[in-house]
Amino acid sequence: MLHATELLGAETYDSHGNFVGRIKEMFVEPGDQPNRVSKFLLSRGQYRPLIARYDQIGIISPGRVALTTDESALELYQPNESYLSIRKDLLDQQIIDTNGRKVVRVNDIDLADNRTNGNTELRITQVDIGLAGAVRRLLQGIVPPMAIRKIQAKLPPRKIQWEFVNLVEPDPLRRVKLRLSSEKLAALHPADLADIMEQLSPDERQGIIASLDEQTAAETIAELDKRLQTQVVENLDSGRAADIMEEMNPDEAADLIASLEPAKSKEVLDEMEHREASEVQELMRFQENTAGGMMTTEMVVVGEEATRGEVVDYIRFHEIAVDQIDNVILINRDAALAGTVPLGRLLLADTDQRMSELTSEPLLSVSPDTKDKEVFELFDKYNLRSLAVVNEHKHPVGAITVDDVVHRMHAKI
Repeated sequence: MLHATELLGAETYDSHGNFVGRIKEMFVEPGDQPNRVSKFLLSRGQYRPLIARYDQIGIISPGRVALTTDESALELYQPNESYLSIRKDLLDQQIIDTNGRKVVRVNDIDLADNRTNGNTELRITQVDIGLAGAVRRLLQGIVPPMAIRKIQAKLPPRKIQWEFVNLVEPDPLRRVKLRLSSEKLAALHPADLADIMEQLSPDERQGIIASLDEQTAAETIAELDKRLQTQVVENLDSGRAADIMEEMNPDEAADLIASLEPAKSKEVLDEMEHREASEVQELMRFQENTAGGMMTTEMVVVGEEATRGEVVDYIRFHEIAVDQIDNVILINRDAALAGTVPLGRLLLADTDQRMSELTSEPLLSVSPDTKDKEVFELFDKYNLRSLAVVNEHKHPVGAITVDDVVHRMHAKI
């Protein structure tokens, strides 16, 4: 096992033992062999650098490389944007450690040296994100390689297998800014992924969102800082942004679309399905610091005379996610608010039990223009998980959930 830091700067000699130059860079050709070091850039001071191919490498050891050919067989270096540069594109770049759920820095690259037909091929095996790689970088050129190896042997390894690393965001001017498989990203909790994205550059954030499905992207954007939410959506194609907005809770989508530039906001709304767009536009009428600005229109509303069995069948038929329900809202024959039933009480009731028998006390509600401070006080006083919002006719028009309250209070801090 060799390390990139042990080879960058290594002295290189031809088949006759003549000094040729020092390794300045190593290149991978992803379209050919995604993990093989295919070319070595040899610096020669004032002379043009040379390129040694992988099949011209004889013996490799820390700080020294012996070629199988003489200098005259080497090519002059010609820049090629398709190359992946180990020093320039990988070392010190940011990468996501899915186990640690955070952004880390690439400290070194582990390379396996394989003898093939008298030559030595190098294959990238792991990305070193730990203290051992950092120590090698710090001591390289100061302490002999073998002494560094003895020091690093006592340090805990932290590495990511190269096979789990895939290109997320290509950039012609800088081949790799962030590398990790989209499957690994999508497996993270949206809150963890949002924390990671907040540490990245704007281009890298867009690269991650582009790699996610609409639902995962919606959940992740909802967890971002409000300023970053706006930035991410502003840079999305309007059609893609609309697809993501349709997967968000209507109140979250309304807040986000309202923060966009007017032209962008209109484009996104025009691309959304009619029903979802209408819900969002209705919510956008309310001021942000009011109950109407906090509520969602996604709620379960049933008649007070319905049975527990009928309500459960209704929830199943409409495929309503249980984790989005805190209370079932009841209405009377005039469609006015008649009560609320906590989900826990609903699940424990008998199948034939009437919903009116399961209501919580006291019956609380607010109007859309109620200030958020009053909403906070009600949630605190009665230890609420959700609160109905009603219009002037006492008809339910939305519901405020405890996570809406926590999110809004956090934003005020």
